[in-house]
Amino acid sequence: MMLHRLTKSILSLSFLLLLWFMHGSCGQPIPPTGGPRDTLPPFFVGAEPKDSAVNVKGNRIILNFNEYISVDRAYENVIVSPLPKSAPQVDGKLKQVIIKLRDTLEPNTTYTIDFGNSIRDINENNILRHYSYTFSTGDRLDSARIFGKVLLAESGMPDSTLTVVLHRSADDSAIAKDRPRYFTKSNAKGEFLFKGLAAGAYHIFALKDVDNSRKYDQASEMIGFLEKPVQAGQEGPVQLYAFQAAEEKKQKPLTPTKTPSPAPPKQNKDDKRLKYTNNLDNGQQDLLGPFTLIFERPFNRMDTSKLLLTDEKFNRLPRYTISTDTTNTRVTISNAWKEGEHYKLIVQKDLAGDSLGNAVMRTDTIAINAHRESDYASIDLKFSNLDTSLHPVLILMANDKIELSRPVDAQRIRYKLFRPGDYEVRILYDRNRNGIWDTGDYWKKIQPEKVLSRPQKWNARSNMDNEITIDLGSGFN
Repeated sequence: MMLHRLTKSILSLSFLLLLWFMHGSCGQPIPPTGGPRDTLPPFFVGAEPKDSAVNVKGNRIILNFNEYISVDRAYENVIVSPLPKSAPQVDGKLKQVIIKLRDTLEPNTTYTIDFGNSIRDINENNILRHYSYTFSTGDRLDSARIFGKVLLAESGMPDSTLTVVLHRSADDSAIAKDRPRYFTKSNAKGEFLFKGLAAGAYHIFALKDVDNSRKYDQASEMIGFLEKPVQAGQEGPVQLYAFQAAEEKKQKPLTPTKTPSPAPPKQNKDDKRLKYTNNLDNGQQDLLGPFTLIFERPFNRMDTSKLLLTDEKFNRLPRYTISTDTTNTRVTISNAWKEGEHYKLIVQKDLAGDSLGNAVMRTDTIAINAHRESDYASIDLKFSNLDTSLHPVLILMANDKIELSRPVDAQRIRYKLFRPGDYEVRILYDRNRNGIWDTGDYWKKIQPEKVLSRPQKWNARSNMDNEITIDLGSGFN
């Protein structure tokens, strides 16, 4: 009996302790803890055959990593060199990348498989960047390299969509007819690298390969080339300039570009007004440009004598010019605007009309207030290592439009008034001094005119003296 009571008491106490523990635990929940977020890419731990192996005979390669991985868009991103006839099969499975080479391997040849940024871990998507695997079917590894940079000839800027290829054949038509021996892609800076090459001469080309054929077989494609072959492992960096053929590429005059006029809007048939706007910026007139009337519809008659430019007291100005553009939608008034001055433009009735019978129906007066000089930047450009025999032309670009284009005929160029903003600084070497950038012709072995571009934009601030030094000896890129 005593033992029964003792057992019962122990059970009761245990039950009470359990209730207390459960109550306390519910009142203070403890969240599960985890480790720091994984930021490391997959780590290569070995391969079959091993990396840099020689006398390899099989066509199956297994790469092992320390975690579960995937291969992103293998067909686009994995490059096998030399280029095989059939693309390899590349699969990511658990912690392995399995490559099946469909072609018979060439004897005594070094192969490189470049994975680019395609290998990544499954959990956090961390990328193993620029990983490559090398092996040889002979008793040694070839180690020669060719490296350099490719830029767009017209802008001097890099383009990461360009492909660089190597041919052994000296036949000019090989780039159009044959698959290249090697190919690679340029990076965001325009840089490229071939490694694991056999020593010898290679013909190098850059392509904007629109059909992924790695051939220059369409006139719309870009090409860059060298006149002489490159000796692998014996030369420094190679510089290529890609361009589009003249018959496909319209040459651009180095003058500020104009925005095309929009299509005329639909108009109420009972509304016979020929409407127009202007180019004032909040009523402010640019000291460096003309005043422009912009008509919604093309006019077929214009009487410019009905446009009167006056001072703020309506005294007609003695000197200004009026012109129309070829689209018959714009009328510009050029005048020597004075800072802070107020002007009036009187637009008289029946100034213009169109083919539908619409016309300027009433006289209007537009207030024009000229900007102040403090709204503009003062710029001072200094040039070092200037060689005027190369006919350099300074180009300042803003929002993909040419703001300034002029020959560099002195070591210093200054403008007291210049529109403030962020500018791309380019130098065109105008070989034939015709005022436009001239493209090249691969078949005639004519290189394009060269443009150097400063990687960083230059900010010209208003009401400030803005200076920049441009070293033409070292180039910008």
